[in-house]
Amino acid sequence: MSQTIYGYVRVSSKDQNIERQMKELIAYGVAPQRIYMDKLSGKDFNRPSYQKLTRRKVKPGDLIVVQSLDRLGRNYEEILEEWKWITRTRRVHIKILDMPILDTSVDQDLVGTLICNLVLELLSFVAENERKMIRQRQAEGIRIAKEKGVHLGRPPLRVPPEFMPLYHQWRQKSRPSKELIAQSGMSYQKFYRTCRKLQRQETGSQ
Repeated sequence: MSQTIYGYVRVSSKDQNIERQMKELIAYGVAPQRIYMDKLSGKDFNRPSYQKLTRRKVKPGDLIVVQSLDRLGRNYEEILEEWKWITRTRRVHIKILDMPILDTSVDQDLVGTLICNLVLELLSFVAENERKMIRQRQAEGIRIAKEKGVHLGRPPLRVPPEFMPLYHQWRQKSRPSKELIAQSGMSYQKFYRTCRKLQRQETGSQ
């Protein structure tokens, strides 16, 4: 069975440079016209070029080459599931250039597959523990800040004391808005923007 080699490149925004990824894929032997590229976040796999490559283009026995695992995605648990789907269901090989152990085209036996899956499981475990540690540090930081009386969130809106009666009249609709705006000396936009911010601050909404 003949094998076609494809490449996949991803950057998270239009400003990021793709040259290094392209250069490494071409140096490996991927034809430029067979390199698929997305300029999107790696938070999930809903990317047009990636979907076209993995769902429609590749055939059993083909190889997808990626420069690094984080170009494939960011969520290691989802990467593991996607990896299994591509290699088992689609029967397509994957090679990660900067992590040679993740190469299903070399070890096609049970041991090779097991090693790849174990590495991905380990990466998923490490990533999840890192996320838990970050959440724990954030919670601890918030707790310490509250104990010290530090105000969290946006600072309260400060307005001149003489504006408050106008604001309360605006809330109660006891006077025409035009009169209140004229008395405040503010523009229409600034008056309403200030009133709405005060209203959100009172109700505790963001």
